Amino acid sequence: MSDGTSKTAIPKVGKRALDRGARTVLDLSRDIHEGMPLWPGHQLPFKMINQTHDGFKNRWGTNFGFQAHNWLLSEHTGTHTDAIFEYDPGGATLDDMPLEYYYGSAICLDVSHVRHPDYMTSEILEDALKASGQEIRVGDIVLLYSGHGDRTFGTKDFINVYSGLDRSGAVWLAERGVVNIGIDSLAIDHSDDMTFVGHAVCAEYQIVNTENLTNLDKLVGKRFEYFGLPLHFREGTGSPVRAVAIVD
Repeated sequence: MSDGTSKTAIPKVGKRALDRGARTVLDLSRDIHEGMPLWPGHQLPFKMINQTHDGFKNRWGTNFGFQAHNWLLSEHTGTHTDAIFEYDPGGATLDDMPLEYYYGSAICLDVSHVRHPDYMTSEILEDALKASGQEIRVGDIVLLYSGHGDRTFGTKDFINVYSGLDRSGAVWLAERGVVNIGIDSLAIDHSDDMTFVGHAVCAEYQIVNTENLTNLDKLVGKRFEYFGLPLHFREGTGSPVRAVAIVD
């Protein structure tokens, strides 16, 4: 609403119009706003008012107005995913990435006990998989619940100090046919790792990753359908996504 307040949208015919039966859609995305934490080096989001309802009516002499905003933001803002080109100069840009990288069957592993300065190793992932009662299938999307966002989002620690994959952990996932590695922290790499082994392994195996997710604690130990579709940027290196999990 134009006065800065908000309310939940409900169709005039009632909430039944939004009933989707037994399926539950869980939102895994951070909201995009000015001042939100971003990985260093990316453009901070900046919101500009394009037009207001009253401004439109005054400008065009109508009795009905439209509100619209402009945004200046990075392709890697908030909950976002990558094209392989971001970390591989010879890799595909976003417009050449098959959408199958960004949706499909998924599981979530609990690695929330791993804290900085420790790394998420292959042994830790193996134990987390056993604890989940699930299996990794070729083509799966695997989300890692680190708990880092729940503990630190909105503080400097969210940006500066977090755990992440070491090479053994990233290779362990890639060798099992995972096509998209997701995490609820700023990056799949450890905050101290200036070699960025998680992304390096993604380049080596031609797979992608999705970062800055949320609500992953609600998916631990489950198999579900994941959707994190990017915008269709021509020659894009990545895109913000509205990531969701569909749980029966």
